[in-house]
Amino acid sequence: MVLFSRGGPLHLEERPDLQPGRGDILIRVEACGVCRTDVHILDGDLPGIRHPIVPGHEIVGIVEAVGEGVPAARVGTRVGVPWLGGTCGHCPYCASDKENLCDCPVFTGLTRDGGFATQVVANANFSFPLVGFDDPVAAAPLLCAGLIGWRSLKLCGDAHRVGLYGFGAAAHIIAQVCRWQGRAVYAFTRPGDCAAQAHARSLGAIWAGGSDRIPPRSLDAAILFAPVGDLVPAALRAVRKGGRVVCAGIHMSDIPSFPYSLLWEERQLLSVANLTRQDAREFLALAPLVPVRTTTTVYKLAAANEAIADLRAGAFQGAAVLVP
Repeated sequence: MVLFSRGGPLHLEERPDLQPGRGDILIRVEACGVCRTDVHILDGDLPGIRHPIVPGHEIVGIVEAVGEGVPAARVGTRVGVPWLGGTCGHCPYCASDKENLCDCPVFTGLTRDGGFATQVVANANFSFPLVGFDDPVAAAPLLCAGLIGWRSLKLCGDAHRVGLYGFGAAAHIIAQVCRWQGRAVYAFTRPGDCAAQAHARSLGAIWAGGSDRIPPRSLDAAILFAPVGDLVPAALRAVRKGGRVVCAGIHMSDIPSFPYSLLWEERQLLSVANLTRQDAREFLALAPLVPVRTTTTVYKLAAANEAIADLRAGAFQGAAVLVP
């Protein structure tokens, strides 16, 4: 499914079989999650989009062939491919264990074709073994919603009361991790979205309500998964003195002006950018221990536009997953 220009839609296209280059692997796609970032790519919200592009960066599949320099033993194994598809390896950020901030990154589904396809070629060093993940549909949302959620949660430090604004794919995963760690989850949804609030409670949230509400107790930290700038002042109001608000999205609408008193008393406002391979190794080892159970709605590959529309409308709980 190919995006030819800003604004979509995606078009089904037949292409010749792919071949892996040096350092690459060829993957037969089993499943690919549909992420909010894919919506931003279709809408042209992100810089550096290469057109035409095949979106999709929550990829699970089987290695069919390897390029030069990649061990043949990887053929036949199941792997996951995330948003960060490659780095330069030598810029100041890469040299200081901050590869998520690389000056010359490669992004799956943005600058390199992604997983809305039957085959994809990926950098072997940025593809992760999924040993023990037997259900590719269930595993797909872990590759971005899970990884970005995990990086965001790490920025919350030792916060006990954690607010999750926007209870979609990432929040429904990281809520389970929070409860496993003994944290208290407060879920914020679109006002009046009773289905999402019920879903949050079913996953252990001790409180769920609209994003226009103040929680019954001050939060230690809040994560904004919803790309809505208006929620930043709301979250700052909800956190205690010294609390943190973490913006997890790769794109967000403009943050409105707000009084300095909301930030004062050492509250912190942070953003998350991309992920590191260490994030992936940590989270993919942790997820089976929780264990994380993803809620998914499956669409055929050719129905990618329908999945995108349903994601925009909030028509399902959890995550959408495309299956070739």
